[in-house]
Amino acid sequence: MRRIKSFLILICLLSIYTVFLYGCEKKERSDSHNNEVGLPEIVIGSDNYPPYNYVDTDGNATGIDVELATEAFKRMGYKARFIYIDWEDKKNLLADRTIDCAWGSFSMDGRENEYRWAGPYMISRQVVAVNMESDIYSLEDLEGKTIAVQTTTRPEKIFLSKTDERIPAIRSLIALQKRELIYPFLSKGYADALAAHETAICQYIEDYNIKFRILDEPLETVGLGVAFDKNDDRGIEKQLTEILNQMRNDGTEKKIISRYISDADKYLEVDSYGK
Repeated sequence: MRRIKSFLILICLLSIYTVFLYGCEKKERSDSHNNEVGLPEIVIGSDNYPPYNYVDTDGNATGIDVELATEAFKRMGYKARFIYIDWEDKKNLLADRTIDCAWGSFSMDGRENEYRWAGPYMISRQVVAVNMESDIYSLEDLEGKTIAVQTTTRPEKIFLSKTDERIPAIRSLIALQKRELIYPFLSKGYADALAAHETAICQYIEDYNIKFRILDEPLETVGLGVAFDKNDDRGIEKQLTEILNQMRNDGTEKKIISRYISDADKYLEVDSYGK
Protein backbone atom coordinates (compact mmCIF):
# COMPACT_ATOMS: atom_id res chain seq x y z
CA MET A 1 0.00 0.00 0.00
CA ARG A 2 2.85 2.31 0.92
CA ARG A 3 4.47 1.58 -2.46
CA ILE A 4 1.25 2.48 -4.27
CA LYS A 5 1.02 5.80 -2.40
CA SER A 6 4.65 6.59 -3.21
CA PHE A 7 4.04 5.75 -6.85
CA LEU A 8 0.96 8.00 -6.99
CA ILE A 9 2.87 10.85 -5.35
CA LEU A 10 5.65 10.43 -7.93
CA ILE A 11 3.10 10.50 -10.78
CA CYS A 12 1.58 13.72 -9.38
CA LEU A 13 4.98 15.37 -9.02
CA LEU A 14 5.94 14.41 -12.58
CA SER A 15 2.63 15.77 -13.86
CA ILE A 16 3.14 19.07 -12.05
CA TYR A 17 6.71 19.30 -13.39
CA THR A 18 5.54 18.58 -16.95
CA VAL A 19 2.82 21.22 -16.72
CA PHE A 20 5.39 23.67 -15.33
CA LEU A 21 7.81 22.98 -18.18
CA TYR A 22 5.06 23.28 -20.78
CA GLY A 23 3.95 26.54 -19.22
CA CYS A 24 7.50 27.92 -19.35
CA GLU A 25 7.95 26.80 -22.94
CA LYS A 26 4.61 28.29 -23.92
CA LYS A 27 5.51 31.54 -22.19
CA GLU A 28 8.88 31.67 -23.99
CA ARG A 29 7.18 31.14 -27.36
CA SER A 30 4.59 33.73 -26.47
CA ASP A 31 7.21 36.24 -25.32
CA SER A 32 9.23 35.67 -28.51
CA HIS A 33 6.12 36.17 -30.64
CA ASN A 34 5.14 39.29 -28.72
CA ASN A 35 8.65 40.72 -29.11
CA GLU A 36 8.49 40.12 -32.87
CA VAL A 37 5.01 41.60 -33.16
CA GLY A 38 6.12 44.69 -31.26
CA LEU A 39 8.99 45.45 -33.63
CA PRO A 40 8.62 48.27 -36.17
CA GLU A 41 8.24 46.91 -39.68
CA ILE A 42 10.47 47.42 -42.69
CA VAL A 43 8.81 46.72 -46.05
CA ILE A 44 11.20 45.29 -48.63
CA GLY A 45 10.33 45.25 -52.32
CA SER A 46 11.75 42.65 -54.68
CA ASP A 47 10.79 40.42 -57.57
CA ASN A 48 11.19 36.71 -58.19
CA TYR A 49 14.91 36.13 -58.69
CA PRO A 50 16.31 32.79 -57.44
CA PRO A 51 18.56 32.25 -55.56
CA TYR A 52 18.21 35.74 -54.08
CA ASN A 53 14.46 35.97 -53.60
CA TYR A 54 11.75 33.45 -54.46
CA VAL A 55 8.78 31.61 -52.96
CA ASP A 56 9.33 28.15 -51.45
CA THR A 57 6.93 25.20 -51.59
CA ASP A 58 5.12 26.50 -48.50
CA GLY A 59 4.47 29.86 -50.10
CA ASN A 60 7.06 31.73 -48.00
CA ALA A 61 9.65 34.16 -49.30
CA THR A 62 13.15 32.68 -49.16
CA GLY A 63 16.58 33.09 -50.73
CA ILE A 64 19.93 34.76 -50.05
CA ASP A 65 18.59 38.30 -49.86
CA VAL A 66 15.56 37.27 -47.83
CA GLU A 67 17.69 35.57 -45.17
CA LEU A 68 20.26 38.37 -45.11
CA ALA A 69 17.55 41.02 -44.80
CA THR A 70 15.68 39.15 -42.07
CA GLU A 71 18.81 38.75 -39.95
CA ALA A 72 20.17 42.25 -40.58
CA PHE A 73 16.94 44.05 -39.74
CA LYS A 74 16.41 41.82 -36.71
CA ARG A 75 19.77 43.00 -35.38
CA MET A 76 18.63 46.57 -36.03
CA GLY A 77 15.37 46.04 -34.14
CA TYR A 78 13.05 45.75 -37.12
CA LYS A 79 10.80 43.03 -38.50
CA ALA A 80 11.33 42.50 -42.23
CA ARG A 81 8.26 42.12 -44.46
CA PHE A 82 8.69 41.19 -48.11
CA ILE A 83 6.39 42.14 -50.95
CA TYR A 84 6.75 41.32 -54.63
CA ILE A 85 6.82 44.33 -56.92
CA ASP A 86 7.12 45.24 -60.56
CA TRP A 87 10.88 45.82 -60.57
CA GLU A 88 10.53 48.60 -63.15
CA ASP A 89 8.41 50.58 -60.69
CA LYS A 90 10.80 50.35 -57.72
CA LYS A 91 11.85 54.01 -57.82
CA ASN A 92 8.24 55.23 -57.62
CA LEU A 93 7.41 52.74 -54.87
CA LEU A 94 10.37 54.00 -52.85
CA ALA A 95 9.39 57.63 -53.40
CA ASP A 96 5.82 57.18 -52.16
CA ARG A 97 6.98 54.92 -49.27
CA THR A 98 5.02 51.89 -50.46
CA ILE A 99 8.30 50.11 -49.77
CA ASP A 100 11.16 51.18 -47.51
CA CYS A 101 13.88 49.64 -49.65
CA ALA A 102 14.48 47.62 -52.81
CA TRP A 103 16.54 44.50 -52.17
CA GLY A 104 16.96 41.90 -54.88
CA SER A 105 20.44 41.30 -56.32
CA PHE A 106 20.49 45.02 -57.16
CA SER A 107 23.68 46.33 -58.81
CA MET A 108 24.91 49.61 -57.35
CA ASP A 109 27.28 50.33 -60.24
CA GLY A 110 26.20 53.23 -62.42
CA ARG A 111 23.34 54.03 -60.04
CA GLU A 112 25.36 55.46 -57.15
CA ASN A 113 23.60 58.83 -57.30
CA GLU A 114 20.08 57.54 -57.97
CA TYR A 115 19.46 56.11 -54.49
CA ARG A 116 20.74 56.06 -50.94
CA TRP A 117 22.63 52.78 -50.72
CA ALA A 118 23.42 50.23 -48.06
CA GLY A 119 26.34 48.06 -49.09
CA PRO A 120 27.84 46.60 -51.10
CA TYR A 121 27.23 43.38 -49.19
CA MET A 122 28.18 41.01 -52.05
CA ILE A 123 29.81 41.15 -55.45
CA SER A 124 28.43 39.51 -58.56
CA ARG A 125 29.46 39.01 -62.17
CA GLN A 126 27.21 40.13 -64.99
CA VAL A 127 27.76 37.51 -67.67
CA VAL A 128 26.54 36.32 -71.06
CA ALA A 129 25.08 32.82 -71.48
CA VAL A 130 24.37 30.92 -74.70
CA ASN A 131 23.03 27.52 -75.74
CA MET A 132 25.59 24.71 -75.65
CA GLU A 133 25.75 24.36 -79.44
CA SER A 134 26.17 28.11 -80.01
CA ASP A 135 29.14 29.44 -81.99
CA ILE A 136 29.46 32.34 -79.52
CA TYR A 137 32.54 31.94 -77.32
CA SER A 138 33.53 35.53 -76.55
CA LEU A 139 31.95 38.97 -76.34
CA GLU A 140 33.42 39.66 -79.77
CA ASP A 141 31.25 36.87 -81.19
CA LEU A 142 28.08 38.78 -80.23
CA GLU A 143 28.34 40.86 -83.40
CA GLY A 144 25.06 40.74 -85.31
CA LYS A 145 23.38 38.65 -82.60
CA THR A 146 20.15 39.11 -80.61
CA ILE A 147 20.53 39.43 -76.83
CA ALA A 148 17.81 38.98 -74.17
CA VAL A 149 17.95 41.00 -70.93
CA GLN A 150 15.57 42.18 -68.25
CA THR A 151 14.46 45.81 -68.43
CA THR A 152 16.10 48.37 -66.10
CA THR A 153 18.98 46.01 -65.33
CA ARG A 154 22.69 46.60 -65.59
CA PRO A 155 23.10 44.37 -68.70
CA GLU A 156 20.43 46.39 -70.53
CA LYS A 157 22.30 49.60 -69.72
CA ILE A 158 25.63 48.11 -70.82
CA PHE A 159 24.30 47.11 -74.24
CA LEU A 160 22.29 50.29 -74.79
CA SER A 161 25.12 52.63 -73.81
CA LYS A 162 27.48 51.16 -76.42
CA THR A 163 30.46 52.47 -74.45
CA ASP A 164 32.22 49.14 -73.84
CA GLU A 165 34.73 48.70 -76.65
CA ARG A 166 34.74 44.94 -76.13
CA ILE A 167 31.11 44.67 -77.24
CA PRO A 168 30.50 44.82 -81.01
CA ALA A 169 27.38 46.04 -82.77
CA ILE A 170 24.58 43.58 -82.03
CA ARG A 171 21.53 42.95 -84.17
CA SER A 172 18.91 43.67 -81.50
CA LEU A 173 18.31 43.81 -77.76
CA ILE A 174 15.18 42.12 -76.38
CA ALA A 175 14.32 43.76 -73.04
CA LEU A 176 11.78 41.74 -71.04
CA GLN A 177 9.89 43.00 -68.01
CA LYS A 178 10.00 39.67 -66.16
CA ARG A 179 13.52 38.35 -65.77
CA GLU A 180 12.45 34.68 -65.71
CA LEU A 181 11.42 35.05 -69.38
CA ILE A 182 14.95 35.66 -70.64
CA TYR A 183 15.82 31.97 -70.16
CA PRO A 184 13.11 30.43 -72.39
CA PHE A 185 13.79 33.17 -74.96
CA LEU A 186 17.31 31.76 -75.22
CA SER A 187 16.46 28.06 -75.01
CA LYS A 188 13.68 28.41 -77.63
CA GLY A 189 15.95 30.29 -80.01
CA TYR A 190 14.25 33.69 -79.92
CA ALA A 191 17.57 35.13 -78.73
CA ASP A 192 21.16 34.11 -79.44
CA ALA A 193 22.33 34.95 -75.92
CA LEU A 194 21.15 36.34 -72.61
CA ALA A 195 22.88 38.56 -70.06
CA ALA A 196 22.27 38.52 -66.30
CA HIS A 197 23.83 37.83 -62.90
CA GLU A 198 25.97 34.69 -63.04
CA THR A 199 24.44 33.30 -59.82
CA ALA A 200 20.90 33.63 -61.20
CA ILE A 201 21.83 31.85 -64.43
CA CYS A 202 23.50 29.02 -62.51
CA GLN A 203 20.41 28.68 -60.31
CA TYR A 204 18.14 28.42 -63.36
CA ILE A 205 20.42 25.79 -64.92
CA GLU A 206 20.24 23.75 -61.70
CA ASP A 207 16.50 24.16 -61.16
CA TYR A 208 15.41 23.31 -64.70
CA ASN A 209 18.26 21.06 -65.86
CA ILE A 210 18.85 23.37 -68.80
CA LYS A 211 22.25 23.28 -70.50
CA PHE A 212 23.53 26.81 -71.06
CA ARG A 213 27.16 27.78 -71.47
CA ILE A 214 28.44 30.90 -69.68
CA LEU A 215 31.14 32.88 -71.49
CA ASP A 216 34.44 33.09 -69.62
CA GLU A 217 34.70 36.83 -70.20
CA PRO A 218 32.25 38.72 -67.94
CA LEU A 219 30.45 41.88 -68.94
CA GLU A 220 31.19 43.42 -65.58
CA THR A 221 31.82 42.70 -61.90
CA VAL A 222 29.36 44.65 -59.76
CA GLY A 223 28.60 45.36 -56.14
CA LEU A 224 25.16 44.42 -54.81
CA GLY A 225 23.40 46.83 -52.49
CA VAL A 226 20.10 47.79 -50.88
CA ALA A 227 18.41 50.87 -52.35
CA PHE A 228 16.53 53.51 -50.36
CA ASP A 229 14.83 56.57 -51.79
CA LYS A 230 17.13 59.51 -52.47
CA ASN A 231 15.07 61.69 -50.11
CA ASP A 232 14.86 59.11 -47.29
CA ASP A 233 16.75 60.88 -44.50
CA ARG A 234 16.14 58.34 -41.71
CA GLY A 235 19.72 57.09 -41.95
CA ILE A 236 18.67 53.44 -42.10
CA GLU A 237 21.01 52.75 -45.00
CA LYS A 238 24.06 53.76 -42.93
CA GLN A 239 23.10 51.53 -40.02
CA LEU A 240 22.28 48.67 -42.40
CA THR A 241 25.70 48.98 -44.05
CA GLU A 242 27.36 48.64 -40.63
CA ILE A 243 25.25 45.59 -39.75
CA LEU A 244 25.94 43.91 -43.09
CA ASN A 245 29.68 44.47 -42.56
CA GLN A 246 29.29 42.95 -39.10
CA MET A 247 27.50 39.93 -40.56
CA ARG A 248 30.24 39.46 -43.13
CA ASN A 249 32.96 39.66 -40.47
CA ASP A 250 31.25 37.27 -38.03
CA GLY A 251 30.62 34.65 -40.73
CA THR A 252 26.83 35.02 -40.89
CA GLU A 253 26.81 36.12 -44.54
CA LYS A 254 28.97 33.21 -45.66
CA LYS A 255 26.79 30.75 -43.76
CA ILE A 256 23.62 32.07 -45.43
CA ILE A 257 25.09 32.32 -48.94
CA SER A 258 26.56 28.81 -48.71
CA ARG A 259 23.07 27.38 -48.32
CA TYR A 260 22.25 28.51 -51.86
CA ILE A 261 25.47 28.68 -53.89
CA SER A 262 28.91 27.10 -53.74
CA ASP A 263 32.17 28.97 -53.27
CA ALA A 264 30.56 31.71 -51.18
CA ASP A 265 33.92 33.38 -50.52
CA LYS A 266 34.08 34.43 -54.17
CA TYR A 267 31.04 36.63 -53.67
CA LEU A 268 32.23 38.15 -50.39
CA GLU A 269 35.37 39.88 -51.66
CA VAL A 270 33.68 43.20 -50.97
CA ASP A 271 36.65 44.90 -49.30
CA SER A 272 38.80 44.53 -52.42
CA TYR A 273 35.95 45.39 -54.80
CA GLY A 274 36.55 48.48 -56.89
CA LYS A 275 40.20 48.76 -55.87
